[in-house]
Amino acid sequence: MAAYTAHAAVRHSIFVFLRDSFLTSEKMCRLSAICSGNGYAGWRTCSSSASSCSPESPAADTCAVSGHYGRLVQSGSLRKDAQQRHVLQQLSQLQHTLKNYSNNNQLSKDDKEPHFTAAENKDGGSATKEEPSPPPPPKGVYIYGDVGTGKTMLMDMFYSHVENTRKKRVHFNGFMLDIHKRIHRRKQSLPKRGLGKMFTYDPISPVAMEISEETCLLCFDEFQVTDIADAMILKQLFETLFRIGVVVVATSNRPPDDLYKNGLQRDTFLPFIDVLKEYCHTICLDSGIDYRRLDNAGAGKLYSITGEPGAEAFLDVLFEELALKQKSVTGPRVLTVLGRDVTLEKTCGSIADCSFDELCGRPMGASDYLEMARLFDTVFIRHVPILTLTLKDQARRFTTLIDNFYDSKVRVVLLAASPLERLFLHTGGDDERDRQMLDDLGLSGEAAERLTLFTDEEEIFAFQRTVSRLTEMQTESYWMKGDRSHSKKAMNT
Repeated sequence: MAAYTAHAAVRHSIFVFLRDSFLTSEKMCRLSAICSGNGYAGWRTCSSSASSCSPESPAADTCAVSGHYGRLVQSGSLRKDAQQRHVLQQLSQLQHTLKNYSNNNQLSKDDKEPHFTAAENKDGGSATKEEPSPPPPPKGVYIYGDVGTGKTMLMDMFYSHVENTRKKRVHFNGFMLDIHKRIHRRKQSLPKRGLGKMFTYDPISPVAMEISEETCLLCFDEFQVTDIADAMILKQLFETLFRIGVVVVATSNRPPDDLYKNGLQRDTFLPFIDVLKEYCHTICLDSGIDYRRLDNAGAGKLYSITGEPGAEAFLDVLFEELALKQKSVTGPRVLTVLGRDVTLEKTCGSIADCSFDELCGRPMGASDYLEMARLFDTVFIRHVPILTLTLKDQARRFTTLIDNFYDSKVRVVLLAASPLERLFLHTGGDDERDRQMLDDLGLSGEAAERLTLFTDEEEIFAFQRTVSRLTEMQTESYWMKGDRSHSKKAMNT
């Protein structure tokens, strides 16, 4: 009976998942607007269609980001939000400024020493005068606020409307991984040191120059600093990027002054905050509404509870149904990430069927999850336990995994030990391990009590974001946007 029920439920879910597999972008935009009339989940598909307006057309001005937002509100795709509109006013001004912007002047200025040009004086001789400095680059925007208030939505809407080819939008995790790879590559290219010969080499500024030659606009989603290795290089990296004209637009759950709060050696990080505030307007977007939690059309059953009858069978049948559309066989797959192998035991084409332990119970990080997001559009995650602070390491990996999957629109099917709203419990903790680490670091008293590493503040903060994102990831709108079969077919034709 359970198997029959599972099959019936899957048939309905598959119908919901796949019935619109050949929608055009125009139809998808309309459907997304209908499905998400109550708020957050429908904006992404519609916003991507805004670029269809030609800059040369008479209607080009109405395609500005603020105008596009207004039309989404009028159509019911978004709710009217005064704080969002305030943020958009700032982004609209920057969008206009960036239309013909280039940081080439700043780059050439940075490459050259100050020099003078000859000029005729009254006596027929020559005098020198300093070349005029290029105008300062426009200030970026740093948007912070609570989860689900629309920060990423507004940044993506802005990004899609910026008429500048030298732009890049990236999750902050992915950006910092790329920075560390570039630093490593430059260090590896250095000549080998001779015996007894010492020299120092600082690759951070050259890496920043390299990035500035590729782009003049960087848009970061989820700007956060939890890694001491990132914290130590951010000031020099961004000071160079800003100086040579790279404009930054970023979203974060934290105001600038709270970045890397209570982190190890935070004193050395604090100058970066001053640099960030000097080159970016800081705007708070916190209406108190988590739009992801508002009613949106569900995409069938994507979240099951371990104790429910037939829950495991439901996932088995769903995997089999989705695998039928893959031109591949089911089996293990080895991913090579930064020179090491990561094995996933059950995959089929662009689908992976994993356990929580497989993804979060072993040493894995953002680079592994980014590679998974590149290869798979659908990931099953089974046997997710209730995440207490005793499972701090696993919980951190899970939040990193969801952050990267969400950013890449990976579709997730979960089998967990409790409902989503009770998946994270702020209890427990490995006091003995923490005490041992404090001893190793030589810390005690107030210094130890303030460290985020031991207060669990960062985990609690991140859990809220993860629950909010998992809520949106269960909607039909999100599932449709995660289907990569359309792009694959387009590439094959």
